[in-house]
Amino acid sequence: MARVGVATIGWSGRRKGGNTDRADGRSLMQGILVIPDSSTLRGFAGAERILTREISGVPLLIRVIATAMRAGMNHLLIIWPPDADRLLWDRCAGSPLLRNLRISHLYQGFEPREPASWAGIEWAIEDQFYWLPWNWITNKWALLGLAPLSGRPESWDAAALLEKHALLGEAAKGRLRAGLPAPQSDGALITPDRRIAEVEKFLVARAGKPSDGIYSRFNRLLCRPAVRLLSHTPVTPNWVTVGGLVVGIAAALMYARGFYGAYVAGALLFFVSGLFDDADGMLARVKFRESVFGTWFEGLVDETTYLLLFGGITAGLYRERGPRELTYGCLLLIGCALSIAVTRWQRKLATAPDRPHEYAGRLNRLLEQDSSNLVSRIVRQIHIFIKKGVAIHYLLIFTVLGGLPWLLRLAALGANLTWTLALYFNGRFFRRGKAGAAARDAQIA
Repeated sequence: MARVGVATIGWSGRRKGGNTDRADGRSLMQGILVIPDSSTLRGFAGAERILTREISGVPLLIRVIATAMRAGMNHLLIIWPPDADRLLWDRCAGSPLLRNLRISHLYQGFEPREPASWAGIEWAIEDQFYWLPWNWITNKWALLGLAPLSGRPESWDAAALLEKHALLGEAAKGRLRAGLPAPQSDGALITPDRRIAEVEKFLVARAGKPSDGIYSRFNRLLCRPAVRLLSHTPVTPNWVTVGGLVVGIAAALMYARGFYGAYVAGALLFFVSGLFDDADGMLARVKFRESVFGTWFEGLVDETTYLLLFGGITAGLYRERGPRELTYGCLLLIGCALSIAVTRWQRKLATAPDRPHEYAGRLNRLLEQDSSNLVSRIVRQIHIFIKKGVAIHYLLIFTVLGGLPWLLRLAALGANLTWTLALYFNGRFFRRGKAGAAARDAQIA
């Protein structure tokens, strides 16, 4: 008979089976992970060396589990071979990345291609579950995009979303029918012949967001080598954010000097500051270091660098062109300050206190749902220009082409339109009596 163990890491104990809903509307579900036997692991230089090998700064076994947790898994069934080293799990169980996860352990031989293996654990399987290969590296978006299969997958080497009734129905007949082609799952399989560096390149290349546009994708492409390097150091995403602030301050000081060469140097420095802004998020996602504080701190640094930049541009143009530039500069700084205040208020109205990172996505969905409104339709198309990752490109173009005075005027207009429109949408989307419905609609992923 199989031996069973249950470990609970910060688990509340409310749920014992079946699917429930998370705060973001996605389904909670089970995951099943099978640890291979010692003969398989010897091909990777041993169980401890491969299962605890760091992949972009996170041990392999913990990475596979933590990725599934971010895709909605809250109960994990780990099946260990009889010859498994029990101490191996002790070295993983204390990870804070596995907090709030219910973990059950089975100690028995298991071969997913054999009907008897599935029949033997029928009692432990929930209606729908993630199949998680121990050496399959992916991200939460790939797991969330999986469609359930009504049978066994064509390959057990990639993650899949399986249904108990279909899988066990086949097993009851003593056979598993030919595998079904699984929906394309974006991931990388670690094999004895595949270098870890190749897998890490894959992982960092997919450290963006599904909503990334052409500007963000280009920025993240430039950031990849630095993120790969930083993932193996103690450097945290917040340290990278501070680095972006320092470079942003240097950019403002260069603009304040008031001549063309300094302007170009300032634009290049601010472009680098924007890359820091993308790199900190990539590093946070790769190392599972996302946090409410990190989101708040990144926003604060972005706002600070904008104010410093516009102050530096105003000072530089005043030195070069005279007092008239002060008028536009003051309008820009006032508009920027008001925009920061109003959008911070809007963020509080639009998101839960522990999910501030969902603000941009929810606002985008609300604008899209409200596309019958002319203002919403226009703002939906042009609001990307206020994002730092986009603004750095146009700042560089205007500066190099000698159009900085025009940029100052356009930015002054844009900043004051931003806070005005933010007030309008606060009333349209988030006023009392309508906020609840808007938030519920926006939670649909």
